[in-house]
Amino acid sequence: MFAKTYFDTPLGLVELEASDKGIRSLCFVDKPGEEHHPGHDHLVTCMDQLEEYFRGERMLFNLMLDLEGTAFQQRVWRQLQGIPFGETSSYLSIAKQIEAPNAMRAVGHACGRNKLWLLVPCHRVLSSDGKLTGYAGGLARKRWLIQHERGVRHGQQMTLFNRRWEG
Repeated sequence: MFAKTYFDTPLGLVELEASDKGIRSLCFVDKPGEEHHPGHDHLVTCMDQLEEYFRGERMLFNLMLDLEGTAFQQRVWRQLQGIPFGETSSYLSIAKQIEAPNAMRAVGHACGRNKLWLLVPCHRVLSSDGKLTGYAGGLARKRWLIQHERGVRHGQQMTLFNRRWEG
């Protein structure tokens, strides 16, 4: 079964899509479209957990995911899920961890193909020199997410949550 709904976040409106296997997509949109089965269990659970995340009450998502991608993309996405909340890694580090040390660009490409931008936390990946690079949601959102997570880890989440993203 295909299900779709919309959810307002401090970073803007997101479209959530799910199958019976789990969440398939979470992406930014300008305006809502037609919903399909918005009460689907996977969608409701995802919205509850997103709300907790943005309130600073959730550091780890516990959701069924329906990820579609190549074997290489799947390896990258699994590795991204291991980056701890509030911490960052680099494209080079991810490439080394999946035993493809020369595949930094391919890691970046896999991050760009990630349809679950927050649930599979590609926002936690920086360039080797620590600079913000590449993010499907835009660098301002990537910066906001990193600051939010670091704030939560240091007890400052309410300040960040009350400040909406202005991209």
